[in-house]
Amino acid sequence: MTPPAQDRDLGILIGLAYQQFVRELNAWHHEQGFDDLGRSDGYVFRQLAEGPSTVSALATRLGITKQGAGQIVDDMRRRGYVEQRPDPTDKRARQLTLTERGQAALKAARTFHRTFERRLVREHGKESVQRLRELLGAIAGHTEEVAPRPPAPL
Repeated sequence: MTPPAQDRDLGILIGLAYQQFVRELNAWHHEQGFDDLGRSDGYVFRQLAEGPSTVSALATRLGITKQGAGQIVDDMRRRGYVEQRPDPTDKRARQLTLTERGQAALKAARTFHRTFERRLVREHGKESVQRLRELLGAIAGHTEEVAPRPPAPL
């Protein structure tokens, strides 16, 4: 039996809400023909939407190792979402960009985000959603990170 919401820790409620959001986002992507997306892909999409990047810069921005970023990028390249090209200013570097498929997946995700928020407004009111945004922003604090990071081990 599920305990009432007020009996659950706030952190658990935040986590459960995020999990529900991700389930709905994944279902949306599946309906849009993007049923092969990985857990980290959205963070890469958002980073590359800002412009070309290198694997090293992507790793730094995501807070992961260069090897980890390389594995994600290789997998996304294999699935047709990302491509690498020579950097026009540094022949040793390779720039990452979104393919047309990657841009389409990012567009689908952004559509889902807007649709999800509009549904929240319909169900809970504009003021409640605005307050939720404010609270989540206050909890998150000011950060330039594009991806949440797991806490360091104790």
